[in-house]
Amino acid sequence: MSHATSQDTRFRDRRDVTYASTPPGVERRQFNNSHDELSPQARELAIAIDEYKLRHRRRFITYEEMLKVFEELGYSKQDC
Repeated sequence: MSHATSQDTRFRDRRDVTYASTPPGVERRQFNNSHDELSPQARELAIAIDEYKLRHRRRFITYEEMLKVFEELGYSKQDC
């Protein structure tokens, strides 16, 4: 017969702020915040994606959402 250890082995819901490793309200990002090494165009895109994710409370975005960010920046596919 096995005995329970002194450690708490119950399931912990990671969404519960009681067990969160970061304080509530702190956003975890898909990419780091440093855009220093990017070209000006890539920096503009990275900032636009970060702002989109914050505005829509998204940690990751889909390709459709990324396309929406591109279009918000004024990019469009040119017909050849």
